[in-house]
Amino acid sequence: MRRSLAAAALVALAAPAAGQAPAPSAPAPVDPRAWVGERLQYDAKFGFLNIGGAELQVAGLDTLRGDSTLHIRFLIQGGNLLYRLRNEWDSWVALGDFTSRRFIQDHEEGNRRYRNAYDIFPDSGFYRREGVDSVLPTSALPLDDAAFFYFVRTVELEPGRRYEFHRYFKPDRNPVILEVVGRDTVDVPAGRFDCLVVRPIIKGGGIFKEQAEGRMWITNDARRLVVQIKSKFYFGSLTFRLTRLREGGAATEAP
Repeated sequence: MRRSLAAAALVALAAPAAGQAPAPSAPAPVDPRAWVGERLQYDAKFGFLNIGGAELQVAGLDTLRGDSTLHIRFLIQGGNLLYRLRNEWDSWVALGDFTSRRFIQDHEEGNRRYRNAYDIFPDSGFYRREGVDSVLPTSALPLDDAAFFYFVRTVELEPGRRYEFHRYFKPDRNPVILEVVGRDTVDVPAGRFDCLVVRPIIKGGGIFKEQAEGRMWITNDARRLVVQIKSKFYFGSLTFRLTRLREGGAATEAP
């Protein structure tokens, strides 16, 4: 099973849901350097069982093809004696225009292992997959799966609104939809947080496909931290809860 997390971007807004929407919530900081050094750690709960964990972090600043980039990493691992899961995403996002420049997926699920690596060229309008000679067109201002978690933190979200994004680097996966279904106060091991509850809908599968009924709890403050994620898998529902948080802001910190 492929459990990729799909990326998205800002282009058009659909009409708000019926009824008057609450006042807009505070937007996140716009300078991505503020995230350098940030590390979010999660447990993975299946009912009452802890079957693993996840980690989302900004590993540091890098230079790729002459551009300053942010290196983002997302890791999920867990399982039991019968089944092991380890999914890792690495993303390099340009600081100048917040577009994806490189994206690597390294997945091990049960007895199946695969790796996908993409180089993305926004200025030229194409991306290239490792091991494939041909190139494919990409979207304007493209983003990848891991970059989505940080892009959504720059978007001003209103409860009751539905947003459409057309910047996923594979055009046939657009639009990605975000529905802000409401607000919630959630208790996780890292503490209690006032959150916006967001339902992402991603074409083509993954933990945010429509049938998975995925949800993200994002703090309703300037930090826009992702403190909880829920999704349905083939074996049942899985919840990732924030357990530890290290704030960012160290722009010179090494990966």
